[in-house]
Amino acid sequence: MANDSEDYIKQHMFGNPQLKPDEKRAFLGNFRERVALALTISQLRQSETTAMVEKVITNYPEYRMYLNGKMDDTLIEDYMGMAIDHHYQFTVLVQNGVRVAAHTGPNDFGLVIASPNEKIKRRILL
Repeated sequence: MANDSEDYIKQHMFGNPQLKPDEKRAFLGNFRERVALALTISQLRQSETTAMVEKVITNYPEYRMYLNGKMDDTLIEDYMGMAIDHHYQFTVLVQNGVRVAAHTGPNDFGLVIASPNEKIKRRILL
């Protein structure tokens, strides 16, 4: 009975315990095992990246694109527009409380393509 009370108090003080929170934070809310493609913000600025992402979303229509909502609006608009043109599912994420005052850096992930519910057998690029 004492453990139940203690667990109840901890759960309400700290919130529900999460599985691998740092991993999910890095991969825009996804587990690493579900990620097929993960690109940093600096990689997204390169010209050849757009064609590669377009090829991936046409070859893997069952996956979902996750965009970092804290990167430049032009990058978000470019890749969001690509997803809309290809009728590809996407989500723009702004993770509250992760970096309240700091902006995203060039090595933060800006785009992740992942399976919404199952482990990826072969990753494309990490």
